[in-house]
Amino acid sequence: MESQYIEHLLSGLVEQLAAVEHERWSHWQRYVHGKCVRQPDGSLLLPAGLVARWEKQIDTKYAELDEQERESDREQVRKYLPLIASALAARVDRE
Repeated sequence: MESQYIEHLLSGLVEQLAAVEHERWSHWQRYVHGKCVRQPDGSLLLPAGLVARWEKQIDTKYAELDEQERESDREQVRKYLPLIASALAARVDRE
């Protein structure tokens, strides 16, 4: 029974978490596009310095990031926590 409840809980969160994820992704894309130079054909050109910075971050494990970069990742995770907390609180209220 507990396993079924957990599966039900998680499946109910998928759409809500997907909406948060889309908002996070959209925000990031607006940021990236704002850093680019639009070309005459509509393509976007990223400045070399940003490419180098982001490639370095891509190749760096979370534990090896500097504190500012880790905090940026934590900020993004915190956007999901209210939905998870709400789902867990509903579970506690059910008991």
